[in-house]
Amino acid sequence: MTQAAPPKIRIRGLKKSFGTKTVLAGVDLDIYPGESVVVIGGSGTGKSVLLKCILGLLEADGGSIEIDGEEVVGLRGRRREEINRSCGMLFQGSALFDSLPVLENVAFGLLARKEIDRKEADATALRTLAQVGLDASVAGHFPSQLSGGMQKRVALARALATSPNIIFFDEPTTGLDPIMADIINNLIVKTTRDLGATALSITHDMASARKIAHRIAMLYQGRIIWAGAVAEIDDVDDARVNQFIHGRAEGPIQMTVEV
Repeated sequence: MTQAAPPKIRIRGLKKSFGTKTVLAGVDLDIYPGESVVVIGGSGTGKSVLLKCILGLLEADGGSIEIDGEEVVGLRGRRREEINRSCGMLFQGSALFDSLPVLENVAFGLLARKEIDRKEADATALRTLAQVGLDASVAGHFPSQLSGGMQKRVALARALATSPNIIFFDEPTTGLDPIMADIINNLIVKTTRDLGATALSITHDMASARKIAHRIAMLYQGRIIWAGAVAEIDDVDDARVNQFIHGRAEGPIQMTVEV
């Protein structure tokens, strides 16, 4: 990780609304090469929308997103596909293909590129499964035959198989028990470090954020209200950040609760 280099991802004034609801109201964020940044925030604050805008799955209403210095807001066609091929994604809920066995799930991105043959893709998939602690015995299983933790490992292997230089993690520990969540966090730290990849994660799980991040940024009411090193977050003089990281019901962040 180096901040002497230009940002790998540079976001300025990013805006996105759905009808009259403003979700992103001017997001500014830099992610540097080899850095792991985690965006925290409550449910419905726009974390997933931020990821989808970066990947071009949603079209931003305004602002700028640069990847390796290239503007990607409004970018379409082959060049957009080329940039996305340099990225890996671990989806919330794993999002494995139910009808495909584990080996084909992991090899899917490799085969889609049509750059290597099936034998080489399968060999790469098996190596990647080994990197996340799964042996060849699971390769022929279908996702429904696996536990939630194993499904998450397979999804991580799929995200890593193409050796991406940017990896996005969407709520990587959702639905996992604390022990398995910590195993997944450790795998994320190890595998991204081994790849030298830049990582952007979104989560509301503070244990995960503290484990996998170099820096944490908090998204609230459509803007980044604080960003800094993990070691600094407990000393932040912002009641909203303090309320969120300590999980307190009382504070400036008010949640609507129906009784």
